[in-house]
Amino acid sequence: MEPIQHELYEYARDRIKQKKGLFYHFILLCVGSLFLIIANKWLGLYTDITWWTWAVTVWVFLFILHVVKVFVINNFMNKNWEREQIDKLMLRQANKIEKLNNDLENSKPTAE
Repeated sequence: MEPIQHELYEYARDRIKQKKGLFYHFILLCVGSLFLIIANKWLGLYTDITWWTWAVTVWVFLFILHVVKVFVINNFMNKNWEREQIDKLMLRQANKIEKLNNDLENSKPTAE
């Protein structure tokens, strides 16, 4: 396998892993929420308050953050973005080095 194909394969594998983790998180959210409701309502665990709504709300918020990370942030800041940022910084650094070399050459006294 060529290096470019291998890199594309690794990127695709990582994306599949992220989406799979998100799917597991969703299933766990559904089952866990159901368990919390059952624990509060039917098992009589602290029945004087409906604490499960707060727990599920926090869990849903964390799930939404996970969704944003997988579908927004990782799409925006992927390998191509990283490569572009590295290229920009390398170009900026090369320009600074070239400018310093030009300034150094221009400041040398000429022998007569």
